[in-house]
Amino acid sequence: MRKDSVTPKMEPMARGVAQSGVRLANERAVLTLIAVNAGASNADLARLSGLGPQTTSRIVAELEQRGLVIRGQVLRGRRGQPATPLFLNPHGAYAIGVEIGWQHLEVLLFDMAGKTIASVRRSYPWPDARTILAAATAEIATIRAGMSELQRSRLIGIGLASPSFIERYVCRLGAPDEQEALWEGLNLAERIAREAGLPTEWFNDGSAGCWAELIARALPVSPGLAYLRVGTFVGAGIVVEGELWEGRSGNAANLGGIVVSDGAGQPISVHQVASIVALRRQLEEIGQAIPDGNPLNWDWQTLEPVVSHWLDTAGLALAKAVINTRAVIEFDTAVIGGVMPRAIVERLLERVRHHMAGLPSGPSDPPSIDIGHLGASAAATGAAQLVLFRRFFSRAWNLFAA
Repeated sequence: MRKDSVTPKMEPMARGVAQSGVRLANERAVLTLIAVNAGASNADLARLSGLGPQTTSRIVAELEQRGLVIRGQVLRGRRGQPATPLFLNPHGAYAIGVEIGWQHLEVLLFDMAGKTIASVRRSYPWPDARTILAAATAEIATIRAGMSELQRSRLIGIGLASPSFIERYVCRLGAPDEQEALWEGLNLAERIAREAGLPTEWFNDGSAGCWAELIARALPVSPGLAYLRVGTFVGAGIVVEGELWEGRSGNAANLGGIVVSDGAGQPISVHQVASIVALRRQLEEIGQAIPDGNPLNWDWQTLEPVVSHWLDTAGLALAKAVINTRAVIEFDTAVIGGVMPRAIVERLLERVRHHMAGLPSGPSDPPSIDIGHLGASAAATGAAQLVLFRRFFSRAWNLFAA
């Protein structure tokens, strides 16, 4: 979670309720306040939560006893009683984040205070249903082997992010036809939980990345955020009023599936225009060599002028997706991320803003367009964060509202 100083802007935060029977909700509210107000005192927490000072003090003592909260040095020289600053204990709990992506696997260890402790990443041309689970569990074992005994005792579970419906698209990456049947009905979370011996929760990769980008933003965070990550395909997620919009399938925010038009005016999805797959197709059409491996390591200069054309068409498609989504869902910010080098994502962002300015936005003000902070690691990071969030923190996540 994040560290920020106490400010009046945090007063609309999740307020605790003093009645009996809501102890857990009060604990979550206090722990959340400490997470976003690093260094808050007991008096600060009582004021912000609406709980009485004695109730807050008792909750803090219990959280400290469980190793979730630590105390800083007493602050003297202020009016009134000396204040003791409170912080999340980085060693209070850990979660492993895993992303099984279209062309990469990432496994990382995330601590209670919001720091990535270790990470491993490997690339492949397409996810092989016969080997990907063994690869993922092997990397999880590697991460766990590097943990101390204390860290292992406080490891609460695994957050797994992957695209929805891999079986429908894996063959578009050159995988043999048998892969479609192998992926059909494969429960990744269940298999990893069994192999790793840890509770495992699945999230759509775009939704997990959206959550990570929400947490990465400076306070105060706007109550509505849409996220689009340009990768092999276009991952996406939406947070509205502090709630991650997942739907029954976990793939409710499939903004890459929005239909736009190509240069000839024909209907086409955002995936088919604004993805790395689309860029590779354009390179192939002119006979240019198609780079392999991680796009972060490509020599992008050698791919001109195709890259400039792709960035422009992708920017237009993404701008249309943002405007169309804004027409039905209120959000104030659209975050554009990507698996490319930051300089390339910045060029894409400029194209999105350029095309947004020329599109009708209706009676509502168009959302601001910001760059993503986490790049290709957003999904694995968000999956780990969500496991910790759902275990320890307040459900009333409108505490980040402006």
